[in-house]
Amino acid sequence: MKEIILCKYGEIVLKGANRKYFEDMLCREIRKRTKAYGSFDVYRAQSTIYIEASDDGADFDGMFDAARKVFGIVSVSRAAVCDKNIDAISDTVRNYIPDYLSEAKTFKVEAKRSDKTFPLDSMEISREIGGVVLECCPKISVDVHKPDVVVKVEIREFGAYVSAGVFKGAGGMPVGSNGKGLLLLSGGIDSPVAGYMLAKRGVKLEAVHFESFPYTSERAKEKVLDLARLVAVYAGDIKVHIVSLTHIQEELVKHCDEDYFTLLLRRYMMTIAEKVARDNGCGALITGESVGQVASQTMQALGVTDAAVNIPVFRPCIGLDKEEIVQISRQINTFETSILPYEDCCTVFTPKHPKTRPELTKVLVQEQKLNFDELVEEALGTLYTEYITAEY
Repeated sequence: MKEIILCKYGEIVLKGANRKYFEDMLCREIRKRTKAYGSFDVYRAQSTIYIEASDDGADFDGMFDAARKVFGIVSVSRAAVCDKNIDAISDTVRNYIPDYLSEAKTFKVEAKRSDKTFPLDSMEISREIGGVVLECCPKISVDVHKPDVVVKVEIREFGAYVSAGVFKGAGGMPVGSNGKGLLLLSGGIDSPVAGYMLAKRGVKLEAVHFESFPYTSERAKEKVLDLARLVAVYAGDIKVHIVSLTHIQEELVKHCDEDYFTLLLRRYMMTIAEKVARDNGCGALITGESVGQVASQTMQALGVTDAAVNIPVFRPCIGLDKEEIVQISRQINTFETSILPYEDCCTVFTPKHPKTRPELTKVLVQEQKLNFDELVEEALGTLYTEYITAEY
């Protein structure tokens, strides 16, 4: 029996004249991911992408799991393929469906007839196949409102497809379909979630990480690269640019009032990130900030840091509370890595009483105690890049 993976996409169908562009991009991303699992054919028709193993050695189960992590796909199902006649469909249901219903108490059949030449309509197909299911699974009953399992029969261009159970896909838009952004990636919980959320909207990610060696360890940097690898499972390959802030932080401690350390450091980080973004074709910065979560994330503090750059700053976590962010981090498997006890640069030289309602004019007075442009250029001189290859 031939088995195939069916991937349904959502908002792409609303793209009008640009729809083919998004469909082609989505197919390319899926084809890229098939390489890790063997030889597969990928093609599309009627708002569905078909993934079909082209040899017996292909890892079908692995590819099924990988398809669920592709942004742009809203649902994924395994289906048996057969000829477009009711006898062939009935035989396929008898041989393929019982295993999927072994633990279910109720079911219903949903039929879709995209090929209007098929002699039975959707209601007739559902009735016919419902009888077949009851015949081969006598302990199960019909529940058309809240069934444990939905058996689907789809009459499509290339054949008839029988499936039981639909799995949620990653949703969103194909990565790269909405430009490129630079993620400020720390070792915390929030920034990997922010990167995931923007990648879900079709933004291709690069990242910048700020280190403070020797105040932060080599292991702290490796933790961040591990986080990038986990995000890359969804977002694809990621370049991580690493910049040292050690000298800037030491100069802040020597010359500026302690209450302003965090704000001033954030302005340096944003300015450096903007330069890295422009040098790498990124149209926006992405941060994991949530309003009011810490002193540097009050409305006034965010205004002060944004004033340092002339590029859009996306904050997808801005309205989420910590528990909501943690929930997403668990979903994408970054939480356990994020909570490893290795400090990042933001925890070094933290003031006891940071300003929560800063005034930009007063912040600029503090900033003028240092040669801002010179320190920025010096920090950029420490930049080096790690290339993270997605492991699907």
